[in-house]
Amino acid sequence: MRLVFAGTPQFAASALTALTSVGHEVSLVLTQPDRPSGRGLKEKQSAVKEVALEHGIPLFQPLSLKDAEACARVVAAAPEVIVVVAYGLILPQSVLDIAPQGALNIHASLLPRWRGAAPVQRAILAGDRETGVCIMQMDAGLDTGPVLKRRNIVIGVDDTSGSLLEKLTEVGAQLIVDFLDELRATSLGGAVTWIAQPQPAAGVTYAAKIEKRESRINWNEPAILIERKVRAFSPSPGTVTRLNGVEFKIWQARLCDGTGLPGEVLAFEDGVLRVACGQGALQLLELQRAGGRRLHAREFSLGIPVRAGNRCESPTIGS
Repeated sequence: MRLVFAGTPQFAASALTALTSVGHEVSLVLTQPDRPSGRGLKEKQSAVKEVALEHGIPLFQPLSLKDAEACARVVAAAPEVIVVVAYGLILPQSVLDIAPQGALNIHASLLPRWRGAAPVQRAILAGDRETGVCIMQMDAGLDTGPVLKRRNIVIGVDDTSGSLLEKLTEVGAQLIVDFLDELRATSLGGAVTWIAQPQPAAGVTYAAKIEKRESRINWNEPAILIERKVRAFSPSPGTVTRLNGVEFKIWQARLCDGTGLPGEVLAFEDGVLRVACGQGALQLLELQRAGGRRLHAREFSLGIPVRAGNRCESPTIGS
């Protein structure tokens, strides 16, 4: 089929690669403008842009799709379907109406749970046991359109947002390929093999964008919530605390037994650092000082003397 594809991160780039590999004609790729990134603030192109350039696909990086010129670019591409994956810009109704077969969105949650910007992180933070991918018919709302196809996956007890997103990326790429195969067969006179299911009003939750201030650890919280936060915020933005005046990130932690004042170091033995929480305790296993590399707790302690009775604190972090 002839497609316009809109997306930005790796989750979207994998879907674009899958679509081109099975023979769909992508007549135009929409992606976010290049942004300054890293310490040197060098312009960085999106993962989707890299795929588009590799395959010689026409590329368009508007700041908005709401003006007539941007809309005209999409019209000129003459898509049968528009596929949208984590694009980051709102598609106005004038763009949604361009393709005769509509606009499809690949969303990394089981809608209507976790509509919005950060469904993977929010699912882990909430302790959800499963998530998945939905192919949704887009409308003017925020992830509110009818669901055309879905696939569930289990969230592992050790899953981080990074490892979970890898699984969902693979599922999403295959799911959109499968659905477009069915859609093409239908357009050629085959039987309809799916049902557009309106999202129920019950069970709606919103996955708000992750704010930097959320990375601060509050040791008054139960250990199980802090452990989820460590996993949800890996690989980005990480979780931050302070010990003996030194600020550092926690990249891996495990629930353990122990009681004490919130943030109190209960023990540091055999390379295992145990810290009390509001309820329960955590073993801190992988840590990183600012500007340093990730270290096992044993190596980390060589730079910061740690003793039982020391107290971890919550640093002040802006939004």
